[in-house]
Amino acid sequence: MQSYWPEFLTVALVHLLAVASPGPDFAVMLRQALCQSRRNALLTAIGIGAGILVHVCYSLLGIGLLIQQSVLLFSILKVLGALYLTWIALQCLRTRAGGIHVETARRTSQSGIEALRLGFLTNALNPKATLFFVSLFSVVISPGTPIALQAGYGIYMALATGLWFAMVAVFFTLPQVRRGFNRFGHWLDRLMGGVLLVLAGQLLLSTVSGSEPPSGPTPGMDR
Repeated sequence: MQSYWPEFLTVALVHLLAVASPGPDFAVMLRQALCQSRRNALLTAIGIGAGILVHVCYSLLGIGLLIQQSVLLFSILKVLGALYLTWIALQCLRTRAGGIHVETARRTSQSGIEALRLGFLTNALNPKATLFFVSLFSVVISPGTPIALQAGYGIYMALATGLWFAMVAVFFTLPQVRRGFNRFGHWLDRLMGGVLLVLAGQLLLSTVSGSEPPSGPTPGMDR
């Protein structure tokens, strides 16, 4: 097992760089932390971590490579991801002044299931995550690595992702941090909506232009 430590450390480093880079997951997590309760924000973080397992499973089964090589399947995934990001963006853009306060938003507060589902779908429907994991399992991880060990890599990445976004949730739900966003919180919410809308537009544009996916994992490929 010692011979696989260098491979695991490479996987961990690449994953760390990817999870820390800005993207849909972070934008959604930031909004949850500022607009919802800490409990809901943490549930969204768990959902994002669980979404990682979806990518790991189809990568282990070889389905991810099939999706990457099929223009039609990958285009469908990108359109679905873009539509979902657009839906979230519209929710952000509709925010009114004062709507970001958790104390005054009880009528629109999410249920735990909704918060969990938001994180899960945001990650699971992200086509960049598909490219990242397919590339990771085909380029970084050796085909000779035992399947059980590859699955262990995947579980580690799911846990590490959930932990990272849980820390983001805890930080941005601190009372002193929230107070700093009270006056312009709704503008931040709209900014997050704009960011998600741009990301959705990029996905649709790449689908229309038929741009080819990259062949290897890069740090900027956020999940």
